[in-house]
Amino acid sequence: MISVLGECVADAFAGRASGEDARSGAGQRGGQGGGDPELALRVLPGGGPANTAVALARLGTPTRFLGRISRDVFGGLFRDRLAASGVDVSGCVDAAEPSTLAVASLDARGQAAYSFHAEGAADWRWTAGELAAAGLGGSSCLHTGSLALVREPGREAVLRFAAEAAARATVSIDPNVRPGLAPREAYDVPRWCAFADIVKLSADDLAFLAPGAAAEHACDAWHAAGARLVVVTRGAAGALVSLDGSRAQVAAPRVGVVDTVGAGDAFTAGLLHRLGERGLLGGRLDRLDLDTAADAAAFAARVAALTCAVAGANPPWAYQLTEPAPS
Repeated sequence: MISVLGECVADAFAGRASGEDARSGAGQRGGQGGGDPELALRVLPGGGPANTAVALARLGTPTRFLGRISRDVFGGLFRDRLAASGVDVSGCVDAAEPSTLAVASLDARGQAAYSFHAEGAADWRWTAGELAAAGLGGSSCLHTGSLALVREPGREAVLRFAAEAAARATVSIDPNVRPGLAPREAYDVPRWCAFADIVKLSADDLAFLAPGAAAEHACDAWHAAGARLVVVTRGAAGALVSLDGSRAQVAAPRVGVVDTVGAGDAFTAGLLHRLGERGLLGGRLDRLDLDTAADAAAFAARVAALTCAVAGANPPWAYQLTEPAPS
């Protein structure tokens, strides 16, 4: 079993109202005519850690989600999605604070840019007592990252929980950088590597965290700080796998890309699922070799590719991995 700790986010995708809406007067102010321009928002449940938990459960890994889920309308959406995918939500906190909202826009390549509405949200208010009550529940791995590691007031409680979990579980971290919500100094990767066994990040994350540094040099620095396995995803160019300084390149399957929302989270889930299948989680990855790490990353790239082939953060179920990839 894998426990995933972090946030849920309401992803709102904006689009212009259709011409038919405008002609019918939908959304006109005060019920008067005039056809004022408007934006329609389609809200989907998201958030990096929640996406990873959903993807893990769909792949067949028993998964617990540790989140502070609001009682507002978005919180119900989050709980429904997690439960429908088979995620155990018994470790979640029923929170009075509002949900985090992210308004997303997609460019011509399907890449998403977000503006966040996160102040005072439920996700960042973890206490040591809440985390102690949730516990690891016998999990062989704890995955965390994204904004839970950098947002006050709960970041220190999350960091201490993850560091303590390392005594009995493999710890995985994905920085999932959001520059608009936290400065570079908040992403203390060397500190995280002191207790993390796996660090997975994107090329964009790397450029923000170590500007101008070659990926190999950054990997070596994080190995020296304690992380055994570092994986840098590069979109259509695949991924770099670095195990204690030994390196491999993994190709990305070719698919027709609808958008890239949730692809990195799906990659993380695929990586952890494959390592779990091999019986390698639960310790310091002492039995992991480079070929096995590369195999896990190749499987993860397949999971991410299938996520890119559909709209939104909608990772595949296990049975879909046996079907031909969309092209």
